[in-house]
Amino acid sequence: MAFNLFGDLAADLPLADRAIHAWWPDTPGVVCDVRFAHSPGRFDWSYLGSLRAFDVAFVLDLGDSTQGMVALDTRYHEASKQAIAKPGGRPRQREVAKKSGAFRRGAVDAVDKTDLLLTSLEHLLLLSMLQHESGTWTWGRYVTVYPAGNSDSAGACARYRGFLADESTYACVTVEELLDAKALPATTAEALRERYVAIEMSRGDLT
Repeated sequence: MAFNLFGDLAADLPLADRAIHAWWPDTPGVVCDVRFAHSPGRFDWSYLGSLRAFDVAFVLDLGDSTQGMVALDTRYHEASKQAIAKPGGRPRQREVAKKSGAFRRGAVDAVDKTDLLLTSLEHLLLLSMLQHESGTWTWGRYVTVYPAGNSDSAGACARYRGFLADESTYACVTVEELLDAKALPATTAEALRERYVAIEMSRGDLT
């Protein structure tokens, strides 16, 4: 779904820039790259020391020699599954979380062994980029994208937001909301509605 939703934008950066600012008007800068299955550094402890990656990443040129990023996790019919954090990564994750100020006290440990762990790890990956010693990234947002009919994802997003003290680096959006903004080519939007929205409406709740 990530390729189908955002493939046109990867081939047309001016279109990608218009789309990103239509979806999130407060986004700074100009889109200069679109990357799929992107991580700033796998197993690199200057980030999060993990294998986590974003389904799609929109890189922003902020005009001051720094960059920003809108990083997306896309879901279709998937139900959230419980996961257990690897003990070796927890100290670094707690460090990033505390420095970011994004989480309520104890939140990073509270989501361990729950269906919110993977969301927190990818959010933390983005936050680690904003804290990187290189100073390359100075703005970022992690976004969960899912069809409105996926009540499991909708509920997980709502619960995850309850663990946040500052939501400026996290957002949720439905596929329908992306399409309703008319930021994608009409033929692409029509095909996406037929494949990801019409099917969902005919089958009801995807979960």
